[in-house]
Amino acid sequence: MVHPVFRKALVRRYEAVKAQYPMEGRRKWRLRVLYESWPLLASDNCTTETGLSGELFETDPDPLDPVLEDGELGLIIRTDFSHDEAWDAFCQKVQTAQKELISDLTNGDAEAAREATSPEDVRMQDVTESPANAHDDDSDSSGESPDIIKFIIPSNEVERSRLRDISNIKALRLFSDVDVRQAPSPGPDRKRISPQNPLIDQGGWQEIYTGKNLWIYDANSNKDECVRVVSQEGDFYGTATGDSWRARASHICELQFNMSYSGMKIDFNGQDKWDWNERVRDIKEASTL
Repeated sequence: MVHPVFRKALVRRYEAVKAQYPMEGRRKWRLRVLYESWPLLASDNCTTETGLSGELFETDPDPLDPVLEDGELGLIIRTDFSHDEAWDAFCQKVQTAQKELISDLTNGDAEAAREATSPEDVRMQDVTESPANAHDDDSDSSGESPDIIKFIIPSNEVERSRLRDISNIKALRLFSDVDVRQAPSPGPDRKRISPQNPLIDQGGWQEIYTGKNLWIYDANSNKDECVRVVSQEGDFYGTATGDSWRARASHICELQFNMSYSGMKIDFNGQDKWDWNERVRDIKEASTL
């Protein structure tokens, strides 16, 4: 559900933004509406409005919708392309761990485990900024859809350049839908951040994302066999949407399963142990649409 305050802004401005940028898609249109609405958002009330846009801001196509159509819980996104051997070894570890987990969950049913661990390496072929392509079948798929993790692998240089070394916030904006929530309270002994930033606190609101969990394979992954686990919203006050920590290949599937079905949440017992450098990078990039 879209937050009522953001829904009001979308009803008011979504169609106009869509008409102004016709070659983009739902996720970018929603983001543009949010960023032009920040000055007014804090003073807006939650009165529901209706308009000609209806629910199009939830149902309009987006260029990357095709890679999100299947039932996997999370996406591993390859953003470094310098070491194929390391990538292949990483994928093998993820697949082995997934097979073992599915075997445990299915009480050793070998066929169910096999079907659930035949990952679709989704090639983002011919994905453009035009929403007209959003329903094209552009993935190379074989076998059954995996239940837990899907690999997102750019198949040509144009696609690689789009994902190469992307930040957490950029990945969220590509693969997830933006929304807002009230920012966590700073508490009585802490001042609000200055300058404000939408990923932490913008007039009492925070930019957040909904969708599949994102796991980002980056240059460091070639050495440590870990990925960045990307947060869709901040935790306590001062943490940010897009914050990340690193998880090993062998732990990804179990973590994803528990996050989705057991409500597991990584909070570091109230300590700020997320990757500081990635947070700074996201904050710097937040205003770049």
